Amino acid sequence: MIELADIKEQVILLAVSKGDNDDTESSLNELEELVKTAGAETICKVIQNRERVHNTSYLGTGKLIEVKELIAMYDATGVVCDDELSPVQLRTLEEVLDTKVMDRTMVILDIFAMRAMSREGKLQVELAQLRYRAARLVGIRSSLSRLGGGIGTRGPGEKKLEMDRRLIHERISSLKAELEEVKRHREVMRQKRSKNYIPVAAIVGYTNAGKSSLLNRLTDADVLSEDKLFATLDPTTRNYVLEDGQEILLTDTVGFIRKLPHHLIEAFKSTLEEAKYADIIIHVVDSSNPDMDLNMHVVYQTLSDLGVTDKPIITLFNKCDLTESTGFKDFMADESIIGSVKTGEGMDELSDKLSKLLKARRIYIERFYRYNEAGTIQLIRKYGQLLSEEYKEEGIAVTGYVPVEIINRV
Repeated sequence: MIELADIKEQVILLAVSKGDNDDTESSLNELEELVKTAGAETICKVIQNRERVHNTSYLGTGKLIEVKELIAMYDATGVVCDDELSPVQLRTLEEVLDTKVMDRTMVILDIFAMRAMSREGKLQVELAQLRYRAARLVGIRSSLSRLGGGIGTRGPGEKKLEMDRRLIHERISSLKAELEEVKRHREVMRQKRSKNYIPVAAIVGYTNAGKSSLLNRLTDADVLSEDKLFATLDPTTRNYVLEDGQEILLTDTVGFIRKLPHHLIEAFKSTLEEAKYADIIIHVVDSSNPDMDLNMHVVYQTLSDLGVTDKPIITLFNKCDLTESTGFKDFMADESIIGSVKTGEGMDELSDKLSKLLKARRIYIERFYRYNEAGTIQLIRKYGQLLSEEYKEEGIAVTGYVPVEIINRV
């Protein structure tokens, strides 16, 4: 994968508002953050009120003339549209505006290319980029000579874009085969974890909500955490021992975002499915974000699309130190906590809630073992929670909680 040097570009953001009650303005603000993360600067935003997006030019003719004047006035290096463009729209905008044209998907893919560190992450990003660009090769080909560097050009690069469709699809097939191997390895790891009877909690949430920071706070995982969108892509799993001695595995996942490109959902499916195979979901919410409710809806919609249902959910309303509101409640979750990963507020309560949910998944036992059966107590210690053990003349009396999977062994 070819990494190009960052170029500080100045871009104009374009969007279409289809009604008074849509979220165009907040979506455009989010796009500004995405563009900033990708290494460019937003110099102005243009919103056109239309019943629907123009089929061939995204914006209407009059608005395009206005945008072209703004490009000349600000000496902008390109424009970014808040929706995924069709090949026809992309070609038309480049011809009319005579500048570099990108869409929301291209910017997100660019950030993913910049953030991917593991072999799996790089394969997933390249697959998503090639799938996206293969369908737009005709629209992009005419402007390849003008692309140069900057956002929207990381990853496969110009050389691969110039390949014909047959070669691109051959590369896509090769990447899919490699990712199948990675997927099989991930499934083997999941099976090993399940054989250890250690429950798994997946940390999910909107991008930049504080998921990686939570993992670092609880487990000293030293995962990169920045105040940027998609600071981390590669899932990290760490062991966490609760206050009552129970063990649980915490897995950080890729952040969700509105208008998440379907190319990414497909490419990152094996990574996103960490939530599907988890026993508990920890939903981290940025309570200081004015679009908190919408972001929560996006998370639950994405989980539903992935088939994540009937999982116990703990929602952590993070960053309470940045807001004066206190009456947060997630009616989709089993438990809600108000706290701050940064200050540590609510972390003890989170541990208690996790313990409570784990106990609900385990069976309480009272057993008496003769001394020649004492090895069985190690099973309770290893896979469950040993509450008490009393040594008597005939043997050992114990109480505790064990996973249902090993009840016959103890």
